[in-house]
Amino acid sequence: MKTITILLALICYAFVLRAQPGLSSSGRIEIVVSSPQQQLSFVTVELVTSRDSARVAVTTTDSTGKAFFTSIPAGFYLLRLTRVNFTGRIIELNHNPQGESAATIRVTLLPLEKAMQEVVVSGKKNYVRQLADKTVINVDAAINNTGTTALEVLERSPGVTVDKDGNISLKGRPNVMVMIDNKPSYVSGGELATLLGGMSSNQIESIELIDNPSAKYDAAGNAGIINIITKKNRQRGFNGNASLSYGQGRYYKNNNSLGLNYREGAFNFFLNYSMNLNRNYLDMYALRKYYKDDGRLESQMEQPTYMRFKGQNHTIRTGVDYFAGKKTTIGLALVGTNLNRTSEGEGDALWMDASGLPDSSISTESANKTHWQNAGLNLNLRHAFNATSELTVDLDLLGYRIAGSQAFSNQVDSNNSEIETFVGDLPSNINILSAKADYSTSIGNDLKLETGIKTSGISTDNEASYFIMKDDKWEPDPGKTNHFLYRENIHAVYGSLHKKLDKWTFQSGLRYEYTRYEAEQRGYNGRKDSTFSRNYSSLFPSALIGLQADSSHQFNLSIGRRIDRPPFQKLNPFVFIINKYTYQRGNPFILPQYTWNIELSHIFKEVLTTSISYNITNDYFSQIFYSDTSGMVIYTEGNLGKMKNLGITVSGQFSPANWWTASAEVTLNHKNMEGFVWTKQKATITQMNMNINNQFRFKRGWAAELSGYYITKSQTDIQEIVEPTGQVSLGLSKQVLKNKGSIKLSFRDIFYTQAMAGNTQFLDATEYFKLTRDSRVVSITFAYRFGKPLKTPGKRNSGGAGDEIERVGTGG
Repeated sequence: MKTITILLALICYAFVLRAQPGLSSSGRIEIVVSSPQQQLSFVTVELVTSRDSARVAVTTTDSTGKAFFTSIPAGFYLLRLTRVNFTGRIIELNHNPQGESAATIRVTLLPLEKAMQEVVVSGKKNYVRQLADKTVINVDAAINNTGTTALEVLERSPGVTVDKDGNISLKGRPNVMVMIDNKPSYVSGGELATLLGGMSSNQIESIELIDNPSAKYDAAGNAGIINIITKKNRQRGFNGNASLSYGQGRYYKNNNSLGLNYREGAFNFFLNYSMNLNRNYLDMYALRKYYKDDGRLESQMEQPTYMRFKGQNHTIRTGVDYFAGKKTTIGLALVGTNLNRTSEGEGDALWMDASGLPDSSISTESANKTHWQNAGLNLNLRHAFNATSELTVDLDLLGYRIAGSQAFSNQVDSNNSEIETFVGDLPSNINILSAKADYSTSIGNDLKLETGIKTSGISTDNEASYFIMKDDKWEPDPGKTNHFLYRENIHAVYGSLHKKLDKWTFQSGLRYEYTRYEAEQRGYNGRKDSTFSRNYSSLFPSALIGLQADSSHQFNLSIGRRIDRPPFQKLNPFVFIINKYTYQRGNPFILPQYTWNIELSHIFKEVLTTSISYNITNDYFSQIFYSDTSGMVIYTEGNLGKMKNLGITVSGQFSPANWWTASAEVTLNHKNMEGFVWTKQKATITQMNMNINNQFRFKRGWAAELSGYYITKSQTDIQEIVEPTGQVSLGLSKQVLKNKGSIKLSFRDIFYTQAMAGNTQFLDATEYFKLTRDSRVVSITFAYRFGKPLKTPGKRNSGGAGDEIERVGTGG
């Protein structure tokens, strides 16, 4: 309670400060940018030295067209101003600060269509931009992203890895928080992979990789945040873009999208729609070995399995923004997804003795269906009290309706053997309500204060009904049938302070979160009901210190504490059947894990970035694998002891020629994991993730790309090691239709090397596995934009729901 009182006092202090007059500092420069009609926001303003064009500082203009530089020493400089669809300007500046006054420079930029007879401006986006607090991936800048999904884009993004189960890691650390337009996706693991696998890359403007988020963000995600920003704009009139893509691997891939935007008067309407029709396959091989108590090999089981998938996904995002005045904007956003996925598979379980001689064989046929519907509504308000203070309010309501089913049949390969047949019905309903308010105020140009509150409520209803065929009749299977109810509330309050002092930048924040949940496992067939509840709270401090040593060198030191709550579905104790000898089961007793992160980074001229980080996680999540005497293996998840990670990342951007740009990133992680499974276990590994992207720009609108990534032997779970993997991709593009359209051709995973293989350790058993998917694909995409030329996207407020991300499941 004392902590809450302190933070609330900080919020009140912010409102008091808003009334204080602003302060100026020595060496301050004010830039006011406008077009002939209006003030211009989102103009990039760079201050560079006139001698060698070394960057001193960079900023962007706000909604009033203003930008500021502070604590700039006397000297000769150049101001470079750029904005999409406007002519750029370079202005000489002889800066001679006088006392506390600010130098004001007014600049007018002309729209390109009015200046094309005078000057031709060309440019391109870098594939990767390294900023002090995040890395930005410009998706369209990579040709090999053509015809792909959001998940495939992430697989090739620097520092990002996706494992065989669809779990996403950032710089070698799992449990990253994934957001779409600053709004949670609310799914995790394989379900998140399904959602991102149904999202066309043509809808994505950029991807933000945030290693150490500030206190403003939810505390969830020990590895940081991946924020997917979709394409949108607010230019007056009617604008749109369309994309058609077809890919062919072993099976077809069809990803299409349409984006529309209309702004007239005080209203801005937007709509984005994507439709994906895809087929895929999974070729899986597993060799499981069982050992006696004395370590001698007892028996073996070989499991080749082939599965075919067919999916259809429709996603729509639409809404309206109402500009009630110069200071107030009200928004309504709707999102809906309708996903259907089916799979069919055949597999064998071949039992052998220790010498490899066949003993018996069981054939399995399976069929799975998932019908996933979700709808979300967001109401948002933004009000600017003045040029330095604003309030934003968000209300989110989301609902998921997931219908899943399973069907399996097993038969021993012998004459007149019985067929074991069972089915499962797995419906799941999830409802989420979230509300938050954020307030920020600036004092002068050197001090910024942010505060806010948030509350959210989640309820889930998961049911698993299994039936087995006996005497030509379906009978309930009580050992697998279950009904699980879960309710959770999270309340949060935060405050953060951002201070600039000469060459130094200081940012500190403190977030408090309180969590309470109640769970009920209903009885069945004589089994009694059981309930459990828990509440806990904690503080999550964060801090960043930055030093702009000179025009070439920037240093940043950040530290923060974060939490990962167990995904909703991982708390559900019901059984999900993978095959006859492999089950997956939830664990209602998982506790949250807590992580301390610290990172020191150095940026050299925005060309080379080097960082070293250290992370320590207590009660860390890990997959746990159990085996029994019948040969059954059960996958579950629980808290083990402690995980320590030391990481080094080096990334660079280079231009060997004016037609060739390259970016590369290498991350090296040294991990130590320890915990108790059936005995105390330890694991140590050093792993590397390397990503390279080459962009080639030629005349007449031609461009090419050569990219790839490589991951060495790696480990996330204490019992499982994954063998090296990677891929190489090639792309070619051509601008057409007066540069309003483009045709892109890509060839991904040329050498067909993106397989997932590894080894898992059980009690008295081991398993080698290898998974191959339809990753070698040739795609062709036609994209066209129409209407007025697109301008720099405006920032659409898309929601306030927070750390519940990644904690919803789809019932398998």
